[in-house]
Amino acid sequence: MSIINYSASRRLLAIARGHPYDREAYAGLLHDLEEFDVCHVEQPAAQRCIGPRAVRDFDAIVCYDMPGVDFTSDDAPRLVTPDDDFIADYLAMLEAGIGIVYLHHALAAWPAWPEYAEIVGGRFHYREAQLRGRHWPDSGYCHAVTHGVRKVGSHPVSEGIPERFEITDELYLCPVFGDDVVALLRSDHDFQEHQFYSAANAVAGQMNSREGWSHPAGDNLVGWAKRAGNSPVVYLQGGDDASAMANPHFRRLVHNAVRWVSSDAAHIWAREMAKVGMDIK
Repeated sequence: MSIINYSASRRLLAIARGHPYDREAYAGLLHDLEEFDVCHVEQPAAQRCIGPRAVRDFDAIVCYDMPGVDFTSDDAPRLVTPDDDFIADYLAMLEAGIGIVYLHHALAAWPAWPEYAEIVGGRFHYREAQLRGRHWPDSGYCHAVTHGVRKVGSHPVSEGIPERFEITDELYLCPVFGDDVVALLRSDHDFQEHQFYSAANAVAGQMNSREGWSHPAGDNLVGWAKRAGNSPVVYLQGGDDASAMANPHFRRLVHNAVRWVSSDAAHIWAREMAKVGMDIK
């Protein structure tokens, strides 16, 4: 594995909101990336930063946000479709090749935009939906799960992480495109419906409820790498709250991920995969 050299004074766009979160903990999560100047922007203002210009303005993006889901409407959660210009700008940004790290609830963003799930590598559903031609029920969640996370193979994102570590965090039961990504991390939790609760019931005010809900068994992947366009992408399912973001191994994973997606090695990898139409090597 080649050594990645990181230059000083790099620029990181850190996007958040669309879901309740601890601002201080999120800022602290990225604080120790000392070689990066971090620009924190919340949704919906962050959408103005998305586009080909982002490749000139920033070396990487961290997405801890969930646009495209309106919880304030009478028929919540209402799914909001991004406009054509936003989609064009987003895809152009990926083709230009910016590294992106998606965290936790970013997996639930833009559910009315099918291609977004392909960019990230899966989707968390707040209501039943179609995905890749298959009908899916609303997804499952479970807060404050203490579970073991183990590394899969060797990768710069998991460098310096123990082969297995424990973390207390929220987990998701939802579709993951496991065959189309580079697996980085797996959980030892049981990804069966009896271990999770219905997201739709929670939105309706019934927290921790499985009433009338059923979901297929899920993948225990909780971290992966892939490419989208010419961009290297990492998704990490962790990071629900301040406790999870303070976990030293999770913090190391996030820092590694930011450094990797912004590296020359990651961009070369993504472009090579794009040439042959592949996401995994």
